[in-house]
Amino acid sequence: MSSVDPTPPGTGPSKKPRGPRADALRNRDRLVQAARAAFAASDGALPLEGIAREAGVGIGTLYRHFPTREALVEAVYAAELDDVTDSAPALLDEFAPDAALRAWMERYTAFVAMKRGMADTLRAGWASGQITTPATRERITAAVATLLAAGAEAGALRTDVEPQDVTVMLLGISLVGTADNTCEQTGRLIDLVMDALRPSR
Repeated sequence: MSSVDPTPPGTGPSKKPRGPRADALRNRDRLVQAARAAFAASDGALPLEGIAREAGVGIGTLYRHFPTREALVEAVYAAELDDVTDSAPALLDEFAPDAALRAWMERYTAFVAMKRGMADTLRAGWASGQITTPATRERITAAVATLLAAGAEAGALRTDVEPQDVTVMLLGISLVGTADNTCEQTGRLIDLVMDALRPSR
């Protein structure tokens, strides 16, 4: 008597979905790196064809990874933000906590201010909902919290400051009137924030 498989076709154990191929991951990384360099060198709109050419891939490959300019900008911003937020522990190893916080603020505001074209796209993407903001805000705030906690423990910074409040001040410095702010003015604004964060003597 022959046995019959009771499992209907197509309902058996499913195969584990394969992750992206190594060459696809390499292409994506090359596109992000090429876009980072392009945005760093220009404050205007950049042709996606030029970014694809610099990455050594076709425009079709770019669109497979990043269907819209907003998607590419978001990826570039995330990569740049990785560098900025991940720098907090290293700065604390190198400087006193208050000096580390100021250096981090300079690094973050320079990252935003030097990429006006990317910042414009980000603002439009945030407003339209095409680019999400919660993870970005949380990561900035987490880096600020790390630096504030070290400063408070050392007695160099106030203990009653909310990291979210510092994040809002930084976003104000970086995004409001970025086109008109000079490096000197940005430095003065950071100094004012640092003055507000130091304990009263």
